[in-house]
Amino acid sequence: VRVSAEAVYSKYSIQPASPINFGAIVKGTRKTQTVILENKGMLSFKFRILQAPKDAPALQRERYEKPCTTRERHQPLLELFLQGHLSLGTFTVSPCSGSIAPWGQQKITVECFAGQERTCQEHVYFDITNR
Repeated sequence: VRVSAEAVYSKYSIQPASPINFGAIVKGTRKTQTVILENKGMLSFKFRILQAPKDAPALQRERYEKPCTTRERHQPLLELFLQGHLSLGTFTVSPCSGSIAPWGQQKITVECFAGQERTCQEHVYFDITNR
């Protein structure tokens, strides 16, 4: 009896690469951009998008797990049950968790609502299983 196995790990790409710049936005309006998370490996993987702590250096951020939350008053009820949202000040990321089959991809929406006149910046990271 021949027995064999191949050791692999999750492989992925994120497009566009950091940073995502919304540029100037008129106060009181929304602008949306899309990020594509693609599974380039032979295994399905799960992902979560998390907020990084503001006081940690960009390349040495420790894991900070802010749970996915829903915006109860602003989203249709059906969508509340289907997608989690991560709210980061003026930015909303959705979905903020999921799974992707081999060679599949997930579109992730980043929305910016320019409520006040100021410059906004947040840092997030992708936590991908078995990477």
